[in-house]
Amino acid sequence: MNIFLDANILVSVLNNEYPAFTYSARVLSLADSSRFKIYTSPICLAIAFYFSEKKSGTAMAKQKIEMLSRKLNIADCNKTDVLQAISNKKVNDLEDGMEYYAAMRAKCKCIVTQDVTDFYFADAEVLNAEDFVENYLIKK
Repeated sequence: MNIFLDANILVSVLNNEYPAFTYSARVLSLADSSRFKIYTSPICLAIAFYFSEKKSGTAMAKQKIEMLSRKLNIADCNKTDVLQAISNKKVNDLEDGMEYYAAMRAKCKCIVTQDVTDFYFADAEVLNAEDFVENYLIKK
């Protein structure tokens, strides 16, 4: 299953932000699972770098982003994604729109974000990290 991680998931793990860290880290750890293919975008990595750099400094932030870049699949964000986000009248936040279309082109079944309402326009499933863990990882 392909899933897309929004920047706030990455930030909560890189900066040990509780209470989000617990579930975000669990979702991020799925990068080592054969059952899931985890994607993010260059935009999300840039945002995560910005917030990690504020907390940990440039050198450590670069190390963290390098580690993520080696573990995660990076969905391309291209001109088509930008134009789709701009032309979709439902999309108010260009960054979220670009991430959404990059995720869809990468065939992601769901987007994991701490701000589910940011993707109100999405046709794909959008879950916060806790709901993702409960719906896909915990045996019921």
